[in-house]
Amino acid sequence: MSKAKFIKQAAILAVASLLVRLLGFLYRLPLTDMLGDEGNGIYSAGFYLYNFFLVMSSAGLPAAISKIVSEKIALEEYRNVKKTFKMSLILSSTVGLIFSIIMFVSARFFCNIIGSPNSYYTILTLSPTVFIVSVMSVFRGYFQGLGTTVPTAMSQVIEQIFNAVFSIYLAYLLVGISLPLGAAGGTAGTGIGALAGLIYILMIFLKKKRYINRKLSTKTHRYRIETNKEIAIKIIKTATPIIAGTAIFSMTNLIDMQMVNSRLAASNAFNESQITALYGQLTGKYVTLTTLPVSISTALATAVLPSIASSMAQKDIKTVRRKIDVSLRLTMIISIPAAIGMGVLADEILLLLFPSYSGGGSLLKWGAVSIIFLALCQIITGILQGIGKMKTPAKNAFIGAIIKIPINYFLIAIPSINVIGAVISTTVCYIVASILNFRTLKKATKIRPDYNGILFKPTIASIVMGVACYFSYKGVYYISESNTISTLISIFFAIIVYIVSLALIGGFKREDLTLLPMGTKIISILDRYRLID
Repeated sequence: MSKAKFIKQAAILAVASLLVRLLGFLYRLPLTDMLGDEGNGIYSAGFYLYNFFLVMSSAGLPAAISKIVSEKIALEEYRNVKKTFKMSLILSSTVGLIFSIIMFVSARFFCNIIGSPNSYYTILTLSPTVFIVSVMSVFRGYFQGLGTTVPTAMSQVIEQIFNAVFSIYLAYLLVGISLPLGAAGGTAGTGIGALAGLIYILMIFLKKKRYINRKLSTKTHRYRIETNKEIAIKIIKTATPIIAGTAIFSMTNLIDMQMVNSRLAASNAFNESQITALYGQLTGKYVTLTTLPVSISTALATAVLPSIASSMAQKDIKTVRRKIDVSLRLTMIISIPAAIGMGVLADEILLLLFPSYSGGGSLLKWGAVSIIFLALCQIITGILQGIGKMKTPAKNAFIGAIIKIPINYFLIAIPSINVIGAVISTTVCYIVASILNFRTLKKATKIRPDYNGILFKPTIASIVMGVACYFSYKGVYYISESNTISTLISIFFAIIVYIVSLALIGGFKREDLTLLPMGTKIISILDRYRLID
């Protein structure tokens, strides 16, 4: 995959991921209004358990399949590509079905384990979704390996639209009966959305099946046809470390869930309802908002893995290094200003979005920096997996998770800190994993990172933006006395200030801008004022 094609495919996924995150965020607004912070806690406890089972059953498959398929295509081993897809479908559907059954029949047991008995119905409701997503993940990984992210992107958008509509509708119908049932109604849309996404991507596959088969039947050279056993082993070996790394980060959510409940209770400063509400602020606000800008790095990581794997298979190290440079730079250009902006306007954003339940601003102020390191962790994980360092991200994630536990234990039990302790420990976890991953990346690829373009210039422009954002809010609020107007205007102004500041200090690269819509016009404007190299 060429650099231009890589950026194009990453851009498609990035736009879809942003839209999906935005839709997911928007439907949480009426959901929070209906369920409140306590209902959000019930919802999130069941959802995080589901997410752990999902990770264990299928999280590594799209990445593993896309890596193997892209490598086989680069080597023109087309029959092995088709056999990889078939074996992946068998393995994924089997494992997904097993985990769905375990989750369903053991729902009450897991409620007791996670310390959230009211999440019983949410766990039951979410259990079939594990199987549906496991099957869908194979098709997504297959298309990504073939060099197109469009089916994945479209299926994600369709999935989230159905999810949003049915989550709100079912929560509205059931919340009047009880809060736990209302939370279960909010999670029911997840399964309906996943089924809609699977139906769409299956229709695309059937429509393009003849073309794909004809393309993959091209005779080029003689090569050994791998056995089903060999392919299955390769899929398992590739997917297992990816699943392990993702599962460890997913377990940090379960660690937070269990430790927030137990350590807040140990402080004797909060009752059960208050503890659930604080957990709801942590998951329904802090996690939801901070992961919104990280969707860009998630998309880049998804696109970079098969792209770099293909270049590695062709032993094109120069191209690999260029793709790494682009990925790191774009990730930081987006995540650094997002972190600073969200930290500056934490309380104001929550008041704008959750006027009835605006608490939790301190979580965003303390945890906004985690956006930078989570984004960095995700993109470097994708790169490391692409160059064949499959086990490293999992090992480093485990080290970060181990460090997180004692920080949680001591900080959460302090009443004045409470769930902020979980935010601090999460940030430390991501910092540790990011530094260890980056060290491995430098050693493995011998790259010389452009620290100016990746780190220093975006940081300087972001600081200028943060100052402008703060004072513009104060100025507009003094005139309008409206938080909504002041927040929206200051965010818009901050974006303009950031783009101009980054341009003035030469933070944009000509080679990247040529790949953007209207990139030539942007370059000509920057050239006119000598703002680009």
